[in-house]
Amino acid sequence: MDDQAQAPAASPALAGPVFGKLATSLPPHVWFGVSTVFHYLGPAFAVLLFPHVGVLGMAWLRIVTATLVFAPLTRPWTVFARADRPTRLLLLAFGACLGVMNCSFYLALDRLPISLVAAIEFVGTIGVALVGVRSPRNLAALAVAVIGTLLLIDVKWSSDPIGLFWAFLNGALFVGYIVLGHRVARAGAGDGIAGLGAAMAVACLVVLPIGFTNALPAFSAPPLLIAAIGVGICSSVIPYICDQLAMSRLPRSSFALMLSLLPVTATLIGVIVLRQIPSPTDCLGIALVVAGVAFHKPARG
Repeated sequence: MDDQAQAPAASPALAGPVFGKLATSLPPHVWFGVSTVFHYLGPAFAVLLFPHVGVLGMAWLRIVTATLVFAPLTRPWTVFARADRPTRLLLLAFGACLGVMNCSFYLALDRLPISLVAAIEFVGTIGVALVGVRSPRNLAALAVAVIGTLLLIDVKWSSDPIGLFWAFLNGALFVGYIVLGHRVARAGAGDGIAGLGAAMAVACLVVLPIGFTNALPAFSAPPLLIAAIGVGICSSVIPYICDQLAMSRLPRSSFALMLSLLPVTATLIGVIVLRQIPSPTDCLGIALVVAGVAFHKPARG
């Protein structure tokens, strides 16, 4: 897959000027950095809500929250109406990927340590990054980042085959998120956000029959509902928007390699929120990952 492959002609972005200014106001790496912070903050809070609304109920609340936030900004019904057939198929695929990926991610987190789920998730991104490796320098950068990640996340197998199934499914769908999300983002930051809103509406329809019943207790407990809404914003609104703003200006292989920073972010969140102090091996892993990302040279164009 070529890093510079263009998405099919996208429908006009209704909020294009706004998101266009957002995309160019800061470097893409800044947007990616914001995304990495919220990538694990949301799931960390979501796990705390699993006993109250169930795993699939939490996934449903997360996606519905994001859909309701995006709807007035992007008007997904208009996006679909103006899109050509290839773009509609792309958005449908992207939405289905988002819906099933979020469910499988939470189902995996419910049975496995987050470090193992993150390890399996990162395996797929290695393949995406390898596709875009075009120089010895980038191959070396990727190798250093992978070694650092393996040290950091303490890869180990589990005796839970069901949990592993969901984790590997999530990893495969995460690759789909990168590839499809990059195609959507190639239409430009504004069109990318509009496409994301339309895809999120599709994801909402996909998970509607799966988690609605489990999510019902949240509607009779305002504090629980507010907490679930907060998780949805932290998990599916802020990071996905930032991803689109970054993807619109970064080659796919560069974005995939930078995802190796996610375990670093998870470790830092563990220190700040959970008071989990990293071991010397963890610190070495962080240093190698940062070195690999810093050494990597993004493709031009």
